[in-house]
Amino acid sequence: MDLRKLKKLIDLVQESGIAELEITEGEEKVKIVKGGEASVTPLGPAAAPSKAAATGAAPAAAAPAVSSAAAEAPAPSGHVLKAPMVGTFYRSASPESKPFVEVGQNVKAGETVCIIEAMKLMNEIEADATGMIKAILVENGQPVEYGQPLFIIE
Repeated sequence: MDLRKLKKLIDLVQESGIAELEITEGEEKVKIVKGGEASVTPLGPAAAPSKAAATGAAPAAAAPAVSSAAAEAPAPSGHVLKAPMVGTFYRSASPESKPFVEVGQNVKAGETVCIIEAMKLMNEIEADATGMIKAILVENGQPVEYGQPLFIIE
């Protein structure tokens, strides 16, 4: 596999949502891991010299993905309300309804602040502290993970 094909594969992995790509072409095998490593495994003795050059170029091309992920802005200080489950975050009960809370609004512990849809069930998420909503950290309709910060309450 020539260097141009390898570079194109690395670019495709960086642009797509996949984390890992493994391709076998004849006696050559290439594995590209996004933000991690790239390895080329020659299965025949004649292919070894060109693979050393390709291996050196691959990690350098994958490096920008790692540095951009580490450059996130720090979250504001205050109490962090975290997602109690995996699902889809919604700020209101329906698309036509107004959001449960806005930045700057005061909330009481136990008051509904959002909905997380999980397995077609709408779960109302309640504030676990009394205070003012300082920041909403998730966009409406975005997927959330367990323990992911949703709101900053001050």
